[in-house]
Amino acid sequence: MPLTPVLTARWGADQPWKLSTYESQEGYAALRQALGMTPDELVAMVKDSGLRGRGGAGFPTGLKWSFIPQPKPGETPTGPAAMPKYLVVNADEGEPGTCKDLPLMMVDPHSLVEGVIISSYAIRSGFAVIYVRGEAVHAHRRLVAAVEEAYAAGYLGRDILGSGYDLELVVHAGAGAYICGEETAL
Repeated sequence: MPLTPVLTARWGADQPWKLSTYESQEGYAALRQALGMTPDELVAMVKDSGLRGRGGAGFPTGLKWSFIPQPKPGETPTGPAAMPKYLVVNADEGEPGTCKDLPLMMVDPHSLVEGVIISSYAIRSGFAVIYVRGEAVHAHRRLVAAVEEAYAAGYLGRDILGSGYDLELVVHAGAGAYICGEETAL
């Protein structure tokens, strides 16, 4: 059975890190689809899909999203459901021998940006941060450029694609300490 590349599908394109290349190969189509759904519908769809994280535990993504307290439809939120939600993406990749995130950020950063926007929408977050290892200077620069392109195209910022959804995304470079990528330190 032949393999069908998913994460590396755009890697052979000319300048795959550019917004124009990403869009020409169905980039941001999933975002448009997601914004046509409610966050609860999106969480249910991802749960049903069986999508798992790429980290060591392979935890089910939709299940993780469903743990975040959300207001009940028609009710005024109280307690944890009323608190702002933040998405923090750990792209530190500090474990010895790991090399899965840096190539993606270098070659196809818009796939990460689009994933952050969809994830943030699903959990009702208005602010997201991608933490990148400080030594990964080229990946950091490439990711910052992709975020700037996404803002300019209306994929980030206020009223994304006319949906009424707002998201601020910041790329933050670490200070070179292994502990910076640890979950509670992050």
